[in-house]
Amino acid sequence: QVHVVESGGGLVQSGGSLGLACTVSGSTFSINRINSMGWYRQTPGKQRELVASITGSENTMYADSVKGRFAISRDHVKNTVDLQLNNLLPEDTAVYYCKIQILPTSGLPKDYWGQGTQVTVSS
Repeated sequence: QVHVVESGGGLVQSGGSLGLACTVSGSTFSINRINSMGWYRQTPGKQRELVASITGSENTMYADSVKGRFAISRDHVKNTVDLQLNNLLPEDTAVYYCKIQILPTSGLPKDYWGQGTQVTVSS
């Protein structure tokens, strides 16, 4: 069993910053097989979208809308993935979800999601 827990959301004014944290826990076997980690966001009535992701070799990917403003980082020892949100805009308002992907010894990769954390940016 793998548990994914996000923290750090809140209310911030436009132009402000927030830091989101995601902690992964579970069996050593599963933790050692974490592949990619990422942050997604979703607003009511819209599909969940990728914000940023990072692989085991530290390759990162960002949505065009957040490039240059957000930064994702990963701690392989603590099993955490953080997202620093800078120069926030009202359109960044969403529920942010952490997702990790685990590679099993056989079969397809399996995704695990957190419960989400609300980020609200006021204008």
